[in-house]
Amino acid sequence: MAGVTDEELEVIQGNEYMNSDLLTAREKATLLWTEHVTLNTAKNRDDVYNEVAAVFSEAEIVELTTMCAFRNMRNRMHDSLHLDPDPEKGADAVGAGSQVSPDALKAYLQHLLDNWPEEFPTAPKA
Repeated sequence: MAGVTDEELEVIQGNEYMNSDLLTAREKATLLWTEHVTLNTAKNRDDVYNEVAAVFSEAEIVELTTMCAFRNMRNRMHDSLHLDPDPEKGADAVGAGSQVSPDALKAYLQHLLDNWPEEFPTAPKA
């Protein structure tokens, strides 16, 4: 994986990515979708979905949406619980300066796993 160049990062941070020749169509669509999922505007933007669907399959859009939702959830948890997001610190990030104990967080996650439903209800068809 090559990563992002300083020039690409500048384009992304300046919100000029859709007009840039530095990014591929898939990279632009990823950024566009990520922005709208994060702002919770994707649900009202068929034009954005159609643009993303032009370069991604339905399965890829589901995966991309899942990753966006997961990262948004993780960011909100870390912000709310004052967890250090530095991946270099790993497990040590939870604890020092944190408002939540690692044991309490682990117990909560275990509770979720232990009580995970076998089936989920489906929405009624309109």
